[in-house]
Amino acid sequence: MRWPRIIFLLVLLLIVGAFFHYTLPQRDIVRITGTEVVREDFTSLSRWFFSNAEDGASATGSRDIRFINAVFPDRLSDTGEVVSPGRVMVYRNEDTGFGWPPYFKLDTADLQAEATNLVSSEADPQWVAITHYGWRMHFPTAYPNAVSIRPVAGSDVTLFPWLNIVILAFLALILFFMWRMWERFEDRVIDPIVDRTAVRWAKLRDWMAGRRR
Repeated sequence: MRWPRIIFLLVLLLIVGAFFHYTLPQRDIVRITGTEVVREDFTSLSRWFFSNAEDGASATGSRDIRFINAVFPDRLSDTGEVVSPGRVMVYRNEDTGFGWPPYFKLDTADLQAEATNLVSSEADPQWVAITHYGWRMHFPTAYPNAVSIRPVAGSDVTLFPWLNIVILAFLALILFFMWRMWERFEDRVIDPIVDRTAVRWAKLRDWMAGRRR
């Protein structure tokens, strides 16, 4: 029974990790290359990765989505030579409202205008930190949702994930208190019931065997 339990725990850990990786905020240092509004067609799979996919949708299941196009910094060698060009990234720009995830984002139009104002060229780059959640997948079609944008000093800026650490620490604290409460409940309620049941079962077996105590 050891391996089924290990496999179950690994699958559970994978699901929980994927949930937090999708939901918690991430920050990318990128250069914005352009913004656009595209008519997006939804499928039964891709609609799950868009906010309020039914709002404003046409009879064919499509609607306009704001996108922010960006590129990551080039990967350089120790001598400063370009090893590989920076990969491109596309962010969607949608309100989250008061749904899930709880980012309470209601400034999609303003964020699009801010992103457009921060568009820069490769010759004169303006690097920005885009806070987002979600994944970029080609199948099904999914884009991370940009939450905020702010300029940074350069492409080598390192941002420490304080918010994620605070959220995870808070959740760990809640789980710890729930575990302690369960231990106390087990000691005060479950264990006495189990002990009384075991004693009664032992007496019943003795009675059935003709033994008296």
